[in-house]
Amino acid sequence: MNIKLKLSLQFSTIVIAILIFFAGLVYYLSYQTHINKYRENLEEFAKNTAILLIDVVEVDSVLLKKIHRSTIWGERDEIILTDSAFRTLYSNKLEYLSPEVLKKRITTSTISYYTLGDKDGIFYRHKFKNRTYYVCAAGYDRIRHVNLSQLRETLFWSIISSVILSIYLSYLFSRRAISPISRLIGSIKNINSLRLNARLDEGNRKDEIAQLAMTFNSMLSDLEVAFRNQEDFISNASHELRTPFSVMLIESEYLLSKERTNEEYKVHLQRLTDDIRKLNHLVNSLLELANLNRNKELMLVELRLDELVFESMKQVKQRYPQRRIVSKIEYPDDKSDLLITGHSGLLHIAFSNLIENACKFSDNDILVDFIIAEKEILVTISDTGIGIPNDQLEKVFKAFARGSNARYKSGFGIGLSLVHKIFEIHQVPYNVESLEHEGTRVSMTFRRI
Repeated sequence: MNIKLKLSLQFSTIVIAILIFFAGLVYYLSYQTHINKYRENLEEFAKNTAILLIDVVEVDSVLLKKIHRSTIWGERDEIILTDSAFRTLYSNKLEYLSPEVLKKRITTSTISYYTLGDKDGIFYRHKFKNRTYYVCAAGYDRIRHVNLSQLRETLFWSIISSVILSIYLSYLFSRRAISPISRLIGSIKNINSLRLNARLDEGNRKDEIAQLAMTFNSMLSDLEVAFRNQEDFISNASHELRTPFSVMLIESEYLLSKERTNEEYKVHLQRLTDDIRKLNHLVNSLLELANLNRNKELMLVELRLDELVFESMKQVKQRYPQRRIVSKIEYPDDKSDLLITGHSGLLHIAFSNLIENACKFSDNDILVDFIIAEKEILVTISDTGIGIPNDQLEKVFKAFARGSNARYKSGFGIGLSLVHKIFEIHQVPYNVESLEHEGTRVSMTFRRI
């Protein structure tokens, strides 16, 4: 059973229960109104009979019967009046009543009501001059039976028509209520691993259906990133690892093709060692790139920006001992002015890559400049190397993309893509200015704590 039908049945059941409850309440109140009114008439009839016959000397049983015949009170009404010894003093139109029946109706109260057959009755205890008399009256309330019968019929057909109408309206209501979900299901069916870029309609972005669509879209975005990163990693790994492995295989086969001298073995082993070192660097870079693509939320802590940059400079200096890396900074009175929030390991990778690129593509001094502003710290890394062609500035920050003038320099084109993702995660704006054959200048703006 689908949700639409369930909602329709539940809504109809609630409506039917409410209708039955109110119909029963209306019938009960109408019944009580009629019977209370009839019992008031019975009480008046019994009391008047006792007063006229017992209290009024001028009225005897014959005259009282004439009065009753001339008085139109009820249908099939009957009455009996006895003394305390249950001797009948007066009776009229007896059908159910008798002295024996009267004995059974005696109670300690002055007035009590009962039902006798299809009639409603009353017992009345009348006292006059220290003597007790008993009166029983009964009658058929035709008006009540007719009215209640008509009311039952009216309520029955009202409930039937209301139930039919409620079932129809509840189906329309449930169909309308479920239609957004049906549209979502239709949209979701069209989404697969090849169409993860599709998104659901988020509607007004306020109700629960819109919140569901927004949550699903957020999940799709995460899945799309995960699938894309997986595809990129597989593509990048298969593309970049194929060449080093092929070179190492050819080198090894060449080495084993015949006997070599010790010097030849050393030369070839050194080449294999260099290839393995490059391969290790490539694999580490690929893993770092994949890890950055996967983890966008990192634990950021307070860092001294100058110490982080100087540590990166020291590490690069070990690989390029012949290159001069000059830093320029005016230290503030309060060293806390150099504090930022970030991930130490990732920022270290970013600075190391930028400084290493400057050393790799320039034979002159590398300048690292700090400018401390009121709310920001501007870090600039400048070189006077080969530069980047103007039409390739945006491309070099993509994975495995390299400038056309850098083909004779070692590298895999991963470093700048790592820098781009690290700064993107830290929300650090950066700017690259470069002229071919004149050098490159990278400026980064960090927010102070």
